[in-house]
Amino acid sequence: QVQLVESGGGLVQAGGSLRLSCAASGRTFSSYNMAWFRQAPGKEREFVAYITWLGGSPVYADSVKGRFTISRDNAKNTLYLQMNSLKPEDTAVYYCAATEKWKLFTSTPTNYNSWGPGTQVTVSS
Repeated sequence: QVQLVESGGGLVQAGGSLRLSCAASGRTFSSYNMAWFRQAPGKEREFVAYITWLGGSPVYADSVKGRFTISRDNAKNTLYLQMNSLKPEDTAVYYCAATEKWKLFTSTPTNYNSWGPGTQVTVSS
C-alpha cells in the first residue's frame, strides 16, 4: 500500500484560501486514483474531490464545486487541494485517500484502502 501524509491545514477566515498537500511514499503514486474526504465533528466522513491516476476526470462534491480544485504531480508524488472562498461549513479534518487505478470512480470511503492521518481546516466566520 501507499503511505499518505496530509499538510497545509490551518485556521482561516471565511472567504480565504488554503492549499492542502498529500505526500505519498511506498508504492508507485501513479498507480492510484486519489481523493479528498473530510469529516466534521459528529458527522460522517464525506467525499470532497477525486482525480484519476493520470490527473484527469476530476469529480467534485456539489458543496465544493467551483471553489475547490484537485490536482496532482506524479513526479513529486503529491496530491493537492486548492480551496478558495472558504466557508465556516468547510471546517473539518481533511483526508487524502488512494484506490487502485483500475477501479472506477467511487465516492464511498470504504472503497479506498489507503488513508492519511488527516489535517485540520478551521474556517472562522
